[in-house]
Amino acid sequence: MKPTPLITNDDTAHLAKLASLPVSPDRMAKLNGQIEATFEYIQIIQQTDTSGLAETNQVTGLSNVTRSDVVDDSRTLTQAQALQNAKYTHNGYFVVPAILE
Repeated sequence: MKPTPLITNDDTAHLAKLASLPVSPDRMAKLNGQIEATFEYIQIIQQTDTSGLAETNQVTGLSNVTRSDVVDDSRTLTQAQALQNAKYTHNGYFVVPAILE
């Protein structure tokens, strides 16, 4: 007796439609096999005992290297300085052309 497939042509056609991918009927059988192999691999991974492992979100041991977010007053402009060369301003703001209707 042949085992029931994990994925059918209808499933593959539905996935292809969701992904907006045209799939020919001859390609459908190959995709079924590839998707089924992926699902089988996922089942193997799900059966792996990870109860003795600590949770992690990355495995390289690297950490972010960031600097403190400090305002450097020597490098900032006043509002008047920032607007002085603007072509159009209104109430202390830059005026730019609308890009959305």
